[in-house]
Formats: sequence, C-alpha cells, structure tokens
Amino acid sequence: MGAGKSTVGPLLAEALGVTARDVDVEIEAREGRAISDIFVDSGEEHFRALEKAAVAAVLAEHDGVVSLGGGAVLDPDTRELLVDHQVVFLRVGLSEAVKRVGLGTGRPLLLGNVRSRIKALLDERAPVYTAVADLTVDTDQRSPEDIVAEIEKALP
Repeated sequence: MGAGKSTVGPLLAEALGVTARDVDVEIEAREGRAISDIFVDSGEEHFRALEKAAVAAVLAEHDGVVSLGGGAVLDPDTRELLVDHQVVFLRVGLSEAVKRVGLGTGRPLLLGNVRSRIKALLDERAPVYTAVADLTVDTDQRSPEDIVAEIEKALP
C-alpha cells in the first residue's frame, strides 16, 4: 500500500515493451464496483476470494507486468502460482507510505488510526513479500522512473 505499484507497473511494462494489468482494476471491472465497496458490502473474505481468482486468471492469460494488491500474496495458493514468475517487491517505509496514502480514503483496511494500521500491515506482510520476491526495490523518496530503471537492470 503506497509502494507505487499502480504507477511503476505501467511504466515498467512500457519500458519492457509489454502490457500491464492491475489485479485491483480487474476485480473492480468484473464486479462493477470499487474495492472499498466490495469490502463494505461483501466483506474482506469475499474480496480475498475474488482477488485469488483474479490473480490466477491474469497470471494464466497475461505475459506482461502484473500488479498485485498488497494482500494477494498472503494466500498460499497465490504464492505457489508466483513461483514461475519474476516477482518484484516494491518496499516502502512507514513514513513514506503514510504520506502517499494520506488518510486512507477508499482503503478499507485503514479504518481507524491510519499510521498504526499501515505499520501493522507492513510488519505482518513484509516477511511474506520478501520470501516471495526475486527482487526487492526500495521506493522511498525515489522517482518512478528511477525505480523502473533499477528493475530493468536487475531483470534477467
């Protein structure tokens, strides 16, 4: 959350000469409603099931850059699907994430104290992200173009 996937993904795809797909955008298009509405109306469990199915579909049919939502890799089946793909973890620090996300409007997992919720999510998820990633790129105080250049240089 706030790491820059929605910005970096399309820029990386352009640099690599491929297309980009964002799983959150896919879910919203399929459901005809915003992620925040899915959480409120149907609950996180329902959203995670939609997310799991969307990730599997996109990975099966797309060979470009895929941006995953922050909770996608928490699912063991999704992690297994990622084994045969190059995975980049865009790491963001707490202060930078809070600046980028702001008050969390439209981010259902940030209800309440935004800073403490982001910290809890980062603490919980960082070990999983690190374990899944083939490459970790720090994004704090860096331009999207600089991040893309680092990823391009590191890709086989």
